[in-house]
Amino acid sequence: MPDEITTGEAARTIADLKDARARVLGEVQKVIVGQERVVDELLTALFSDGHCLLVGVPGLAKTLLISTLARVLDLRFNRVQFTPDLMPSDITGTEILEEDRTTGKRVFRFVQGPIFANLVLADEINRTPPKTQAALLQAMQEKAVTAAGKTFTLDPPFFVLATQNPIEMEGTYPLPEAQLDRFMFNIFVDYPTEEEERRIVTTTTGSYEADVKTVLSGADIIRIQKIVRRVPVADHVVAYAVSLVRQTRPAQSDHSFIRDWVSWGAGPRASQYLVLGAKARAILHGRPTPSCEDIRQVALSVLRHRVLPNFTAEADGVTVPAIIEKLLAAVPEPKDKAAVGTAR
Repeated sequence: MPDEITTGEAARTIADLKDARARVLGEVQKVIVGQERVVDELLTALFSDGHCLLVGVPGLAKTLLISTLARVLDLRFNRVQFTPDLMPSDITGTEILEEDRTTGKRVFRFVQGPIFANLVLADEINRTPPKTQAALLQAMQEKAVTAAGKTFTLDPPFFVLATQNPIEMEGTYPLPEAQLDRFMFNIFVDYPTEEEERRIVTTTTGSYEADVKTVLSGADIIRIQKIVRRVPVADHVVAYAVSLVRQTRPAQSDHSFIRDWVSWGAGPRASQYLVLGAKARAILHGRPTPSCEDIRQVALSVLRHRVLPNFTAEADGVTVPAIIEKLLAAVPEPKDKAAVGTAR
């Protein structure tokens, strides 16, 4: 188990991170109107060393948000537009044959693909076949790429953000469950409010140009990721996270609506991400340890793509978010916190 943060160090660190979050939001909002919840969840995932899937209709500035975040965080950024003819080598890289001008010999040289960056935007990831989608699997899980018979380690921090259009199904390939599970969060990007939309139209149709400043470096992000791992969490909070995840599985659930509406529930990775997300959210909001409320706040994004509804749910018009909200209301926090354990 990693060392916990000392009291003095915790106070300084939490104050610094809360200030950094506010500054990041301030810089992003120079370009992006609204979407504070989305930016918060992106930062939570980034500081937890996780990847994100953003789902929203076209025109909601998902790509602009991600590229702006890369500028604010001073990260090397690459964008890959996923199309039906995209090949795995277009992502990982390929070997090219070069002639040495001195000796006249021909040698193969590996040219790195766009996956070799700190922040990779996989735009419209469901528009490419599963073979190409799978090229991201090793990179997302192992932070490494195997190509040309060699394994190349990706420089940290490494963060994959994928976008997906939820309304256009023609010419798309649903993401395999194994790849979906690699994403820590599934973030839904909603329409702006009427006031926000007026501000968007005003700023984007005028001469305004945002001066975005860098707030954090790659080294800062790595340091924060290590701090998140050291944040203490009470045993009853861990127990609550595990209970939520186990209750999503029809064979283990105590709730009839889960057995009626769910085919498959979430796996253990969901429990891990609930706790990690709660840790990151707590310190970003100025608190030294997460509570069950932090678990609830990240639960929808963690579970949305891990709970598979059945035909009965579809026939009844029941959505996955509705199932998760009902589950959050049905699963109580541990009553005897002292009996469950203490912070660790």
